[in-house]
Amino acid sequence: MSVLCININNTNTQHGLVNKRRVTQEGAFGTKLLEDPQFGILPVLQKYGPEGSGVEGMAFGSVVPDVTTQFRDLLENVGWSRPVYQITCENCPLKFNFPDIREIGQDILANAVAGQILYGPPVIVIDMGTAVTFDIVSSKGYEGGIIAPGLDVITRYLHERTALLPKLDPNDLMVSAGIGKTTVEAMKLGCAVGFEGMIRALLERVQRELRERGEDEAKVVATGGSAGILPQTWLSDIEFNPHITLIGLAEAYARQ
Repeated sequence: MSVLCININNTNTQHGLVNKRRVTQEGAFGTKLLEDPQFGILPVLQKYGPEGSGVEGMAFGSVVPDVTTQFRDLLENVGWSRPVYQITCENCPLKFNFPDIREIGQDILANAVAGQILYGPPVIVIDMGTAVTFDIVSSKGYEGGIIAPGLDVITRYLHERTALLPKLDPNDLMVSAGIGKTTVEAMKLGCAVGFEGMIRALLERVQRELRERGEDEAKVVATGGSAGILPQTWLSDIEFNPHITLIGLAEAYARQ
């Protein structure tokens, strides 16, 4: 039997069926579409809600409180009858080495659960979405992380905060040259190469601190939309797992 897993983030909502740590029937839509569920989550619930669909229950996480309320109301309205599990700091199967666990986002909890179970500590999960988050799990548990601007934020900021710089497509930032010969080339280099440099600098700092604490070299896993569009040469020593959040939700559901 599969678990329907739903990850509600600020920009996009990801969903998929998870069975034995494998994701099938995945999809995504803009989170704003939850305001009009006919074009967002409703078709998903109608597809997997009926008995006989092979779905035993649902696990979800949300970092948008208003949407969480709308989502729960929708579940009641459509008559969802299977178990529903929302991951929280109180019910997820993690140890914590963190002062106030209520500050930890539900997507971060799911990433940390999957990182710990799939790869073992120490592990660093880099989620490259609207924000870039580094989530670190050591032998002592969830340690904390880093939050930095995502690629989409960086590209939009240059356009929105200047009078003449154009808007860039964050999915089209690759430039072969090292010096931009046009404004757009110069912007692409600044965003793409600067983004890579930020990731590397933050990663080096985290690895150094873990080593100073006596931990082994941490496994590094990347997920999120921006990770999928970066050249693989940038991520040659980082494993890309686009489903780690959904798998983490399913693993937490199984251990509740």
